[in-house]
Amino acid sequence: MRVARRLLAPLLPLLLGACSPTGIANALTPRGGIAPQEGLAYGLLPRQRLDLYLPPGRPEAPLVVFFHGGGWRSGARGDYAFLARVLVQQGLAVAVPDYRLWPAARWPDFLEDAALAVAWLRARPDFATRPVFLMGHSAGGFLAAALALDPTWLGEASRVTLAGGVLLAAPIAWQPLDEPSRSIFAPAPGGRIEAAPDPAALATAPPMLLLHGEADDVVYPLHATNLAAAMTSAGRPVRLRTYPGMGHVGVLAAMAAPVRALGLAGAPVLAEVTDFLADPMREA
Repeated sequence: MRVARRLLAPLLPLLLGACSPTGIANALTPRGGIAPQEGLAYGLLPRQRLDLYLPPGRPEAPLVVFFHGGGWRSGARGDYAFLARVLVQQGLAVAVPDYRLWPAARWPDFLEDAALAVAWLRARPDFATRPVFLMGHSAGGFLAAALALDPTWLGEASRVTLAGGVLLAAPIAWQPLDEPSRSIFAPAPGGRIEAAPDPAALATAPPMLLLHGEADDVVYPLHATNLAAAMTSAGRPVRLRTYPGMGHVGVLAAMAAPVRALGLAGAPVLAEVTDFLADPMREA
């Protein structure tokens, strides 16, 4: 086992990619007998599709809507089958939407798609009474954060009924200077990446779990610590976990079944996520 760990550890970036897992991570994750409903249309455009994973025998399982990363310019729902399977094995229903990407789209197109996907799922009779959590990594974490923290996208009446949000290495407030992020957010107010533009809206935000690697040099952990402080000031439940030595991809890779099986996770990310989803109102 030690030899396997030593040989595989340098290969993790190749196995899991820069912001999204490759087919290798999916291939090494047990399917657990789960056959997803693939390519469900939540809108009319080609990228407005999602995959849905349902745990057998759990008609009221909480729903996790996971938004993939990729800098708003890459990524696809199928890349994250490994994560959906892991969460389904925890007894959760999981939806993984695609959304429009740069250069065909820019702000707020991907936010509108994300909001449309959530609204479409919540309008289904089989999800009408289920708790709904929003989750995302990196750029997808921004989408989950914006939908949970800014009433612009879901509407206040819908936003306040969310069960919670899980943000993995998510950018919250940022002035992009490099391309293509600068062009992607050029139409946004001030050209900024801003998940929570109105601090007053945090007073009605759902509980949040913020997970970030302390060695993340793509999205600095200050995003998570600042949001945690703002939510605490607003009196809202928030859990913040930062992991020493963990980079941008590590917080996502730690949940992959092959990584955990080899003892390479580096942090109990999956345990933190499942604990929060089971009891989002319990503050650490």
